[in-house]
Parts: sequence; C-alpha cells; structure tokens
Amino acid sequence: MVVMKSLGVVVALVVVVVVVRGSEASAGGYLKMFEAQYNPPDPCYDEETGGLPKKCIPDFINAAFGRGVETTSTCGTPPSRYCLTTQEKSEVSRRCDVCDARDPTRAHPPHYLTDLNNPNNLTCWHSAPVDPLQPDNVTLTLSLGKKYELTYISLQFCGQKPDSLSIYKSMDYGRTWIPFQYYSSQCRKVYGRRSRMVIGKANEQEALCTDAHLSHNDPLTSSGSARIAFSTLEGRPSAEDFDSSPVLQDWVTATDIKVVLDRLHPEMDEATADNESVAQESFSYAVADLAVGGRCKCNGHASRCIPDKTGESELVCDCAHNTAGRECEKCKRFHFDRPWGRATDREANECVGEYRRSCLYTCSRPHSYLPFLTSHTHHSFTFSYSRWIT
Repeated sequence: MVVMKSLGVVVALVVVVVVVRGSEASAGGYLKMFEAQYNPPDPCYDEETGGLPKKCIPDFINAAFGRGVETTSTCGTPPSRYCLTTQEKSEVSRRCDVCDARDPTRAHPPHYLTDLNNPNNLTCWHSAPVDPLQPDNVTLTLSLGKKYELTYISLQFCGQKPDSLSIYKSMDYGRTWIPFQYYSSQCRKVYGRRSRMVIGKANEQEALCTDAHLSHNDPLTSSGSARIAFSTLEGRPSAEDFDSSPVLQDWVTATDIKVVLDRLHPEMDEATADNESVAQESFSYAVADLAVGGRCKCNGHASRCIPDKTGESELVCDCAHNTAGRECEKCKRFHFDRPWGRATDREANECVGEYRRSCLYTCSRPHSYLPFLTSHTHHSFTFSYSRWIT
C-alpha cells in the first residue's frame, strides 16, 4: 500500500510538472507572438543573416504637407478682383471673383498650398493682382526643417500655368540658394539659358531650362494638365547608380525650396494687350498644391526621423549602425575603427568600435588622454595601433 501511494504521488508530481511546463511553453508562444507585434523587425538589420546591418531608409513622403509657406504676395488685403483662365478639352473659359482676406469663404491664404489636396474641391492660394505687361516676381518659400533627398517638386495651378518660373533649393536652411530648374517660353531672354540643354556627367548639377510645361499651340492656356512636375534625377546619367554618385546625392539634397513666379504671360506689346482686353482684366498667380516628394536624409543608416529632443532642430534621424548626427553623417563616439561611409545596397558601412579602453593618466586631469587599442586583421597581416583624443 505504501509503495502504491508513493507511486501515486510521483505520478501526480510528474503530471503537475508537465502541465506547468506546457503552460510555460504556451505562455512563451503567446509572449513571442505579442513581442513580434509590438517589436517589429528593425529594417536596419537583416534577420535572415543573423542580424547583420543593412541599408535602411525612411519612408517616402510629401515633405511639404502641412508646412507653412512664406509668400511675398497674397490677395485679399485690400479686397481685390481676380480672374482665372481654365481649359477643358478644347474649350477655354474665364471666371472672375473677389478675394477678401476678411471673409473666410473668399480668402486664399498661403496654407492652401500645402493642405490636403482634394481634386474635387481645390483650395487655391492667390497672389495680389499682377500687371501682365510688367514682370512682377512673386516668391513662395518652403522650409522643410531638415535635410531631405528629393525626388520631385510639383506645382498644381488653378487655371493657367505661368509662362516663366524658377525653382531654387537651399542646403543650409535658407542662407544660400542654388538654381534647381527653370521654365519659360523664352529661356535665353528671361534666364539667359539655352532651352532643353543636354546633361552629361560633367555637368550633372546644372539647372536646366525648358518650355515643356506650355502648349506649343497656345502658350496662354494650359496644356492638358495644370501641373508642373520637376524630377530631380530625370536625364542625369549617374541616376542609375545613385548610391555611387556623391555628386547626385548632393544635387538632390535640400533643406528649403523656393519657387519664383517670374512671368504670367509671354511678352506682348500694349496694342495686342488692348485688343485682347488683357489690360482690363485682373490677373494673379494661383496655385492649388505645392508638393515635395522625398525622404528624410539619413545616408542609409536610419529607417525613420524623430523629433529632436535637444530642441536644436525639428527632426533628426534615428541612427543605427553606430552612427550619429542629424543625418547619421558620422560615427558615434568610440566607433572609429573604420572610416564613416554612406550605406549602400552592397555594403552597410557600419561604424565599428571593438577595443579596450583605459586611462594612461589620471582621468580627472583636464584634457586627459584616452588610448584606444585596436587590433585589425588584413589579409595575412595583423597589426595594432593606438589612437588618441583629448
């Protein structure tokens, strides 16, 4: 009887242990499932290769959406009349209205340039009236808040497109400006440039001028679409191997965009203007949407940009691969065993820091020196060196 009872106790204990371990295994499975949901794989590391670093980039976005735009002219103060020319199929029509900044239903403020663009209900910014017989520049300036690598800049107009406009970029937050693209029916006369010049590898950072945005039959009306889209890499030979082209990487980089609306109509004499009743009309520039497509610039070392906790800027890259900086443009401290490099599809160029740290002198001394002893193996040779910083 004693033996039977002992066996019964042992069996019960075994059952309890099995149940407990089964519960733990089941719980572990659930935990792993939830862990996968709340901790998705890091795009900067390849799980299939055991977590090796790989190139990663932030999502492609419209970097202009919801951002403020500074304009040198906006209608409504005082109230003014404007007229828009539109074209549907072969019919050209003209509609006039009043712009009044005091009336929300008749105001056309700058934030309409970057709000949600609904094709069925366009919201349009309007400049103050311009004289079609005199050049009257109107400037739109957009700050992106950080360096971006841009793919396109797009402008959708309410009504006809302007005859001449120019696009500039800044890489230093608006301190200096670099020409990006020109549009005009008279490139040489307005901008001093040849129309539709061919780009080669020797001049891949040169701004072009084109009249492709206008209808060749009638430049006063739009040609099919009221949108002008500038592709930053179109026609540039090194675009096919962008990762290996520092020239183009620099070319597409911008912190700010400036659009200068230079001329609404091509040149016309006063007699022509009187005959067409142009001088009596109220003309203005009108834009429904300003879009800037690109990615937060992180040099292939981050999959997202996050708010800057230091308050020095709006956004910074959430750097991986032991890199640091607003654009992950350098190795973080104590990871200088190999030179910094931009990540590519072929090589992640992770910063490395495998060394032993100690103090040669009293660490409390000002400007104390820290040795970094590092061993490297290159082919059949092994060597060591010390690097010093203050």
